[in-house]
Amino acid sequence: MTEREFDVDAFLSRPLTARVATNGPTVRPTWFLWEDESFWILTGPWAKLLGRVQSDPAIALVVDVCDVETGSVRQVIARGQAEILPFDVERGRRKLSRYLGTDEDKWDARFRRYLLDDPAVSGAAWVRLRPASLTAKDLSYSV
Repeated sequence: MTEREFDVDAFLSRPLTARVATNGPTVRPTWFLWEDESFWILTGPWAKLLGRVQSDPAIALVVDVCDVETGSVRQVIARGQAEILPFDVERGRRKLSRYLGTDEDKWDARFRRYLLDDPAVSGAAWVRLRPASLTAKDLSYSV
């Protein structure tokens, strides 16, 4: 099977689910934003990810698709040291709207709260992974 080139930025701009691996080991699915050559993951005290990254910032992340009807098989694997950054509303809006649509009135209330609640009170934060290594493979095949 021959690997093909593909537009990684276009692939990562799709509303796909990533799986993030942290110490433990643990793996969890997550929504993400690919921006500024980094993966941005919204987290806070409601999730274990924040504490795991605080105790050990080494993480790995994979985003992939496998469509047996079309033969599309693509994967992006990233590794590096994550950092915790303050939550900002505009980046949060960009991330959430790609998964939930642009009409915030239709969003579940918990997602609106991420944008509207004071991060100092809610504890909302970003985990950012600027990959030390990023591997992209297109293993698609003809059906």
